[in-house]
Amino acid sequence: MSTLTSNRLAIWKIDPVHSVVEFKLKHMMISNVKGQFTGVNGILEFDEDDLSASSVHASVQVDTINTRDTARDTHLRSADFFDASHFPSITFNSTQVTRKGPEELLVKGDLAIHGVTRTVEFLVEGPTPPAKDPWGNMRIGLTATTKINRRDYGLTWNSTLEAGGFLVGEEVTITLDLQFLRA
Repeated sequence: MSTLTSNRLAIWKIDPVHSVVEFKLKHMMISNVKGQFTGVNGILEFDEDDLSASSVHASVQVDTINTRDTARDTHLRSADFFDASHFPSITFNSTQVTRKGPEELLVKGDLAIHGVTRTVEFLVEGPTPPAKDPWGNMRIGLTATTKINRRDYGLTWNSTLEAGGFLVGEEVTITLDLQFLRA
């Protein structure tokens, strides 16, 4: 991992145009269904020399959900799931950043969904070495993943299948593909 700064904190802002929050879970106990939130924003404060000084604060606008099915997206925004009118955003605030390997970090923090906050841990690949874009801006990227149980966040709606089992799986894999601009 290359040094982003020398003995000082570097501030990076999420570039929402080049970032996406993706999730997947089982549908009808058969296959995974994926969806995305595109309304992501936040700040990464990163000090490679002192990870304890690093932090991440991010939010996602629930109404930007897209599963490629308009009726499903409307249902997910409703009170049966995210209740976007009462809980318009999902937030994450880190509490600890540690190194897992030469190119990996563990970021522990508080994930708030649907009015419920729980501690989660993201495995982070990166960040990539800083690179200058054609307009002179410095950029970095990273990928972060975690798994949650949606029921832990009050997302309990489901439907029993005639053949047994449930329509919507409980375990959700969350993947963040984020690009940052130097602030």
